[in-house]
Amino acid sequence: MTKDNTTQTVNGTAFKVLLILSISHCLNDLLQSVISAVYPLFKDDLALSFAQIGLITLVYQMSASVFQPIMGLYFDKRPSAWSLPIGMSSTLAGMCTLAFSHTLFWVLVSVSLVGFGSSILHPEASRLTSLASGGKRGLAQSLFQVGGNLGGSLGPLMVALFVAPYGRQNIAFFSIIAFVAILIMIPACLWYKRRLQLIKIEEQAAPKHVKMPLPKKTTIFAIAILLILIFSKYVYMASLSSYYTFYLIEKFGVSVQDSQFYLFIFLFATAAGTLIGGPLGDKIGRKYVIWISILGAAPFTLLMPHANLLWTIVLSFCVGLILSSAFPAILLYAQELLPYKLGLISGLFFGLAFGIAGIASAVLGNMADRYGIEAVYNVCAYMPLLGLVTFFLPDLKKIKR
Repeated sequence: MTKDNTTQTVNGTAFKVLLILSISHCLNDLLQSVISAVYPLFKDDLALSFAQIGLITLVYQMSASVFQPIMGLYFDKRPSAWSLPIGMSSTLAGMCTLAFSHTLFWVLVSVSLVGFGSSILHPEASRLTSLASGGKRGLAQSLFQVGGNLGGSLGPLMVALFVAPYGRQNIAFFSIIAFVAILIMIPACLWYKRRLQLIKIEEQAAPKHVKMPLPKKTTIFAIAILLILIFSKYVYMASLSSYYTFYLIEKFGVSVQDSQFYLFIFLFATAAGTLIGGPLGDKIGRKYVIWISILGAAPFTLLMPHANLLWTIVLSFCVGLILSSAFPAILLYAQELLPYKLGLISGLFFGLAFGIAGIASAVLGNMADRYGIEAVYNVCAYMPLLGLVTFFLPDLKKIKR
């Protein structure tokens, strides 16, 4: 690596690395979203109840969430340049077994493998995103996140085009995408290896002490507020990602294939919102972005259960656009609170997001079995109102000034 390239990598924004990470996140979350997109097929083939659909989501999300902070903490202490391909290999194995799972047990095993792969990718790729940001952390995190949201929106679309018409055995073809992702990750891994060597040399020459911007008690309080916001966001997101297709099929009588296209519209909106949230937080402050994104979605969520099909699609697009801008701001706010634990914080918040979504999916599945799918959306519509607790967050941008 030349001197010029070293300077650009260390002191500037490594856009090539960010692009690789964004594409990797896109392919990873594309594969993750296939799981929820094929729920209607598994429900019919295996005669599953909504409660069992919720159990699948719970096992998948828990395998992703429980291991994320553990993986983040582990790699904080023992960084590995090749962690990303290791995680994607687990996802590849999970997609292969999912295609040929003919019992609920094997479906659960398959989604566990996919979830474990995600538990490695998210904290480690977030660490690399921060290293490659060159100080433009909001922009870098949004580029990374938008890749994941774009991939999440493409999964249902690809299922609608290539799986739903031909049978769920075609899920096996998604393992090719996992293999391609592993190849794409290699240049980023090589960059990370060189970066780790430079960090080691810098620390030996002049050890650095990273200071916390807030006192310990205030930091704990702020993190607790952020966790409440994650809870409100992902309970509602779970109702859409897991049961939106069933809601459209039951209430409006749309086909399975059409419901996947409508889910794609919502997930595409989440990708667009994520791209806006990070850079906007750099400019106006992360607290204000959180205010707008969580509380701002409430009018649309409250209206959606009472809308016709067209307005349901429009309102779900608005919800996805506004609500999705919160996560980059929340994650970066938390990372700024504990700047010396990037892996742990990334794993904790990504993991918590998956965990809450999993538990919420199981609870909402039981609610749908007992009271009907429409009741789920009537209850969840009020979750964004918890965004009011953002008032108690310290304004880090003013504190830095």
